[in-house]
Amino acid sequence: MDTILIKSHRAGMHYAKPHFFVLNKGLNSGRPHHEAFTNSFVLIFQTEEQKEDVFWIAMSLWKSKFWHQYLRGSVIPFLSLYEFKNELNPKVTRLMREHELHKKNMQALKLLQEQENHYNKNIHLINELKNAIMMRYRMK
Repeated sequence: MDTILIKSHRAGMHYAKPHFFVLNKGLNSGRPHHEAFTNSFVLIFQTEEQKEDVFWIAMSLWKSKFWHQYLRGSVIPFLSLYEFKNELNPKVTRLMREHELHKKNMQALKLLQEQENHYNKNIHLINELKNAIMMRYRMK
């Protein structure tokens, strides 16, 4: 795997190559997202496939609260760029060695994410219907 270019994101910057962002301030530090955060790192890749592979590894690390041990600061905790680079690269390298297993896990995570989004949409629609029915009583 090629090396990942990781740097601090500056507001207004646009990136031509495949990329995603990782929040670096607050208790959600390490959270990957496709949209830029105000305080974030940007990870830039050569191919879209590399980006997707690393995105799901980063998501797994964030969900497992891996980055909490590296947070600094007492009022607003933050993740330093140096520690993020030093910890992410070895994890990605190690997990990518088991590429077939990683692909299966990534596919399962994508399916679960789609299901979660579908259920959240249904819950939202159910709540809207409940509110519409309840509003009828208010009108009478």
